[in-house]
Amino acid sequence: MTRAVAHIASLGVFLGACAFSVGIAAVWTTPTPTAPAPDSAVAERATEAWPICTSMGSLGENADWAQLDPDFAAGLKALARSDWNGAISALAAAALRDARNADIQNYLGYAYHRLRRFDAAFTHYRRALTLNPRQRSAHEHLGEAYLMLGNLAEAEEHLAALERICLVPCKQHDSLRRAVERYRRPEG
Repeated sequence: MTRAVAHIASLGVFLGACAFSVGIAAVWTTPTPTAPAPDSAVAERATEAWPICTSMGSLGENADWAQLDPDFAAGLKALARSDWNGAISALAAAALRDARNADIQNYLGYAYHRLRRFDAAFTHYRRALTLNPRQRSAHEHLGEAYLMLGNLAEAEEHLAALERICLVPCKQHDSLRRAVERYRRPEG
């Protein structure tokens, strides 16, 4: 009888723990914002006018994770305003405090990329991928930078990496795939 009571008590504790963890997960889960779909006029522009990244929709004041570091938050706000130099200043300060943050390195690369300072952009993108080889946005941005420099083979390597990383469709893969398709399409 004591053994049965112990089993029932253990089962109750286990079920209670499961219910608690499900409740906590529901509280901490928030929907992620989505980037607006690019219009067809954007898709037809020359490479110089391409929207470099369509997956930067989570930038802005309301990104919960950005509020942890004021410089990180300021850098994201500057990126959202297309203030590339302001973003570099703020994100560089955040990177000094958090040198192992792949997102900060990716965003620094993106800001340098938009200024066409490709050496610095590549340095930060590669640092992001060293810290997190599965950082999808860094693969996307690096592939797009290679396309801007006319290096289709390197861009395709990052597209292949995204195919391996994204087990289900992801916006970074789709964005880079469309950029590669536009690059291959002769202007006419």
